[in-house]
Amino acid sequence: MFKLTGLNHLALATSDMDKTIHYWRDLLGMRLVTCLGRPGYRQYFFALSENELIAFFEWPGVKPVPYKRHGDPVDGPFIFDHVSFSVEKEEDLWDLAERLITADFPVSNVVDHGFIHSIYTYDPNGIPLEFSHNVEGVDILRHPLMADKSPSAAALEGAEPTAGRWPEPDEPIPAEERMIVPGDGSGMF
Repeated sequence: MFKLTGLNHLALATSDMDKTIHYWRDLLGMRLVTCLGRPGYRQYFFALSENELIAFFEWPGVKPVPYKRHGDPVDGPFIFDHVSFSVEKEEDLWDLAERLITADFPVSNVVDHGFIHSIYTYDPNGIPLEFSHNVEGVDILRHPLMADKSPSAAALEGAEPTAGRWPEPDEPIPAEERMIVPGDGSGMF
């Protein structure tokens, strides 16, 4: 069975790559690690951590998303509510809030969610962001806690993956059928 090892990259969109670079690289301190592009298309990647990236497609017609408070219900087409990034120390939340406020970005108070403390803001594209620090002594990855007073049926089955829910492959894809096709950037490295 395969094993997921983390988030490789999260791909978002912008209409202004320069403004996006200034926010993610210069304000948040993420290194710009690769830039793919051709006329009418760009995809730039920033290092989120030692093993994870965040990417932006630049499409001229992209408009900032309408203002929506993090967690407020939505009616109609929808992809995600917000993206939350981890910070190393509780103090980092305050340092980050100060940087964002100084740069004229709105920032919430620090919110206690029981297992994390978080601040909320938006990037220049209107993308809702959360920055979180794990509460000391609370480890929901090792000790899951189902606190929903009206849990879904699947949640009542427990935290661990349920075997047999999906069909297993009968046989592996034969080696002669395994193809890797070129994509943007394939000739760069």
